[in-house]
Amino acid sequence: MAKSRNNRRERDADAVVEPVDGGLAQLVPDRDRARAWTLLIDGAPQSHVDLEDPAFLSFEYQRRLGHVIDLVAPPGKPLHVVHLGGGAFTLARYVAATRPRSTQQVVERDAALVQLVRRELPLDPGARIRVRSVDAREGLAKVPDGWADLVLADVFSGARTPAHLTSTEFLDEVRRALKPGGTYAANLADGPPLAHLRGQIATAAARFPELALVADPTVLRGKRFGNAVLAASDLPLPTAELTRRAASDPHPGRVEHGRALTDFTGGAVPVVDASAVASPAPPPSVFR
Repeated sequence: MAKSRNNRRERDADAVVEPVDGGLAQLVPDRDRARAWTLLIDGAPQSHVDLEDPAFLSFEYQRRLGHVIDLVAPPGKPLHVVHLGGGAFTLARYVAATRPRSTQQVVERDAALVQLVRRELPLDPGARIRVRSVDAREGLAKVPDGWADLVLADVFSGARTPAHLTSTEFLDEVRRALKPGGTYAANLADGPPLAHLRGQIATAAARFPELALVADPTVLRGKRFGNAVLAASDLPLPTAELTRRAASDPHPGRVEHGRALTDFTGGAVPVVDASAVASPAPPPSVFR
């Protein structure tokens, strides 16, 4: 029944609009792809999903997280992945499509959003994806020690990352859940003067010896608000291949690592729970 409802909406090109815990959700059909949809919350784009081609990543930051997923292990190798923030489960679908037999846990606090996405954009029933509707840090605490090959953080509330997901104490939980040599990757958003982004790099550097940052050069220069993907691990990251892939994207990105990334932080200090604040809100012009 859900499938016929989806087909009707796709033919009519109607958006699905429904209140969820985090605001007003809209599933807007992609005019250029037959079974693709964009999820917006209160007008802010959150996810893009192509049900026919889940390996297609439309959003710039999701494509960069996809590069991290591709490079964290040999092609096709199944992974244990924790997703903090679910949206429309775009990256969980991507992992399931590109790395069959992977086992994944998605932590998405917005239970109404989870129900909406499950109903309108159903997951492949054969995919090993478990969804928990709890706070990201609470859900992370339930992950067994050393379980995850990869922890992906993409959590926004009102277009801002909650303060309790920006601290060294939060990253201590990430490290606990990761296997030795596992990788953490986060979608960060900031604009000039980039104080939040610099603080997040310093925070990750306090817990991981190897870091890499991927972003649009204009964002790194503090010219506009935008997303940056931070990857961290105990082991050296594949920065050369990550650089090549980011440079060949439709919107080319730049990779910073090593001394250049340390210099970029400009002396920022690690964030702790006691002083943590949410990431800055994007200016209204970002979503126009």
